[in-house]
Amino acid sequence: MKKFLFSTLLMAALATALSSCKDNCVQTVTYRGTESFKISLAELRSSLKTFPAQELENPGKIYVKDNYLFINEVKKGIHVIDNTNPSSPKAISFIQILGNIDIAVKDNILYADSYTDFVALDISNPKDVKEVSRTESVFLNGQLDGLGWTYNAPDQTIYDSRYKIYITTQEISCDPQPQYYYGWGYYDVASYGGIKSGIAQSTTGTGGTGTGVSGSTARFAIIDERLYAVTQNDMKLFNLKNPSKPSYDGFLNLGFGIETIFPYKDKIFLGTTTGVQIWDNKNPQKPTFLSRLDHARACDPVVVENDIAYVTLRSMNNFSRCGPAFSNQLDVIDVSNLASPKLLKSYQMENPYGLGIDNSKLFICEGTKGLKTFDASKSMDIKQLQHFKDMNAYDVIPLNNTLMVIGKDGLYQYDYSNLNSLKLLSKIAVKAIM
Repeated sequence: MKKFLFSTLLMAALATALSSCKDNCVQTVTYRGTESFKISLAELRSSLKTFPAQELENPGKIYVKDNYLFINEVKKGIHVIDNTNPSSPKAISFIQILGNIDIAVKDNILYADSYTDFVALDISNPKDVKEVSRTESVFLNGQLDGLGWTYNAPDQTIYDSRYKIYITTQEISCDPQPQYYYGWGYYDVASYGGIKSGIAQSTTGTGGTGTGVSGSTARFAIIDERLYAVTQNDMKLFNLKNPSKPSYDGFLNLGFGIETIFPYKDKIFLGTTTGVQIWDNKNPQKPTFLSRLDHARACDPVVVENDIAYVTLRSMNNFSRCGPAFSNQLDVIDVSNLASPKLLKSYQMENPYGLGIDNSKLFICEGTKGLKTFDASKSMDIKQLQHFKDMNAYDVIPLNNTLMVIGKDGLYQYDYSNLNSLKLLSKIAVKAIM
């Protein structure tokens, strides 16, 4: 009897210990959600200031003018970089512009969106930038990375939202826990495993004399004495005859799903979520629609060289503004007959974002899959040459044998004079998160 009692007590003690182990296991769940915030017009219009150089945190689009490189800090402002020597770029200043996403420069005037406003800045002294004019309440809403903002005129307020990392804890079984997929990325119930998200990208496209070079996902384009700004539904027209005091000349309705703008000769190419639109710009005051080439719904920046358009289509999940496309590819399109563009060939890609073309040297960003280089001298036989995997690339500008690549982890610059062997010149990394 005593032996049986001892065994029973031992088993009870073990059961209690195991139960205690399970009760003491804590599950930590880290996930990305959103939070809303608002900005008054008074705050918006008094916030434009020039600060000393700051570190990159959440870089967006890039723009090049002469020896200067401008990097958007998403919805916060613009980093000004002296890029006279791409091997040793020097940060000069940071222009705080709340709500900024897009950039364009003509002569010494920089144009930028600031939520609902369109501002013109004198950058003659990049350490002391001056606002010279502001067109108020011209943009009524916007969208980036799946999040939209709106302007409410009655209460003079911008309503926006941003992604936020939330952490919750709860007691769970001590047994190993699975991973779950929530559309925008994987997370592990025990620790934050990294959220995979996309931000808009870029490549080359020059306007008139005195303008700079933007990327393939630019929404601003300067052509001669006019700036064109596309929103999701329309094209805003600004007259730049007096560069420091641009005048708003109205807008053209474009439909829906407009993403990017790329000027080529006297034509305007628009990348949309459903296809490529081509507009005739012989009359700058009123561009006219020429044609379009439809494709499955997807994100698709477009660039053009020698009457060949290059379009990347990216598969996204159901949370994407681009829609639930299931293709990752490069489309090569013959646009020699602008009234009837013709798809020549599609090439399989992994996760393509922005792209750039320079003298048949093609560069394609693949997001978390890195950067790829191609020989595009033969449209029907484009050959991949290199693949840089240890980077997160979503935007490129190839210019004068210097390739500028922007991504989640910072700015990379390469010498691409030898396309078979790109040489890394420099990197500006994003601010380390402690």
